[in-house]
Amino acid sequence: MAEALGLLSQHGDDAAVIAGGQSLLPLLNFRLSAPELLIDISRLEELKQIVGGDDYIEIGGLVRHCDLGESTLVAGAMPLLHQAIGHIAHPAVRHRGTIGGSLAMADPAAELGACCLALRGQISLLSSRGQRWVAATDFFHGIYETALRPDELLAAVRLPKQDPDSVHIFEEVARRRGDFALAGLALVAAPDDLRLALLGVADRPILAVKTMALLTERPGAVDEAAELIAGEINPPEDPAYSSAYRRHLVGVLLRRALARLPQ
Repeated sequence: MAEALGLLSQHGDDAAVIAGGQSLLPLLNFRLSAPELLIDISRLEELKQIVGGDDYIEIGGLVRHCDLGESTLVAGAMPLLHQAIGHIAHPAVRHRGTIGGSLAMADPAAELGACCLALRGQISLLSSRGQRWVAATDFFHGIYETALRPDELLAAVRLPKQDPDSVHIFEEVARRRGDFALAGLALVAAPDDLRLALLGVADRPILAVKTMALLTERPGAVDEAAELIAGEINPPEDPAYSSAYRRHLVGVLLRRALARLPQ
């Protein structure tokens, strides 16, 4: 770890960290990234642990998607993550890709960023200067942009344990299973609280703050919430799927998720 952090401190923007390679290698292949130095952290065993504390679960940055999906600790305490893993790409990618790599890449359509928002996650960033914790709400700055500094390594994600009566729901629409999400939704509903994060509909994963407030106050206001959430987002336009279509999808996903809540 000390060697990796020392190299990052020395080379900064000229270096790139590689672990599972599922984000970086395509960028290298398409010549969209050309770092002078690759720092392979895949053998840093201290970043591969899933640890349960009294009131939190801490997931190391090198924990693979498939490890999250197979963890009984995660399935029991964070069922939202367990549900989301099956939507991430394909088995080959899930067996190489890591949670730290996904969050550091900050693709707006990635599932785990939205889950961290819904679960009130904190992200540990390490450098030779020390450690700092950044809330998931402050970590994502835009498309492929985060609070991660050039000399820092994403070391872990800490998620507070949820109310035992909370309900976790993940919904997503993609053109084909494993494709990037056209729109997705991560919902955590506790008796007196509701968290609702969206993916694929902005330049970063976002919380639907107004819709959260409405549904916390009036849980039965489904039609109003579906209309409100469509107005909270400004999805990107692309040749295949319009912004209006993505707004419609978000309303559909919200209705689906709310229909799954216990009555």
